Amino acid sequence: MPKHPLPPATARKALDIAAWLKEKKADEISILNMSGTSPVAEAMVIVTAQGARHAQALADWLLKNLAQSGQSYLGMEGYREARWILVDCNDVLVHIFQEDGRRFYNLDGLWSHCPVLALDTASMCRPAASAAPAGIP
Repeated sequence: MPKHPLPPATARKALDIAAWLKEKKADEISILNMSGTSPVAEAMVIVTAQGARHAQALADWLLKNLAQSGQSYLGMEGYREARWILVDCNDVLVHIFQEDGRRFYNLDGLWSHCPVLALDTASMCRPAASAAPAGIP
């Protein structure tokens, strides 16, 4: 059990984001519990895109789904080059990498001491709005 459990609303948001990105074929999806570790976010979602256009499409899809669910984001960096796109969703940071960028920056390794939130593969096969992670209202 982590010292700082992830707030339920943040866990749900991170899982929704992961599900939305999975719908558009994001690979290697990781959700890290950053509570008590990072002053800038409670959770981090890291995904791999198949190329620059795919990375941009994932970012566009994420922003569309955030808007449709009534959630905001603070900003986005790296969209033009699309090697590494960072979307600041307030309490959740989303990193969309092309494969070479993910290996080079190795955020998974940098934050390896953070607990990983398990992805519920069944919920990721349903539309994100109806997916609720186990134990989270």
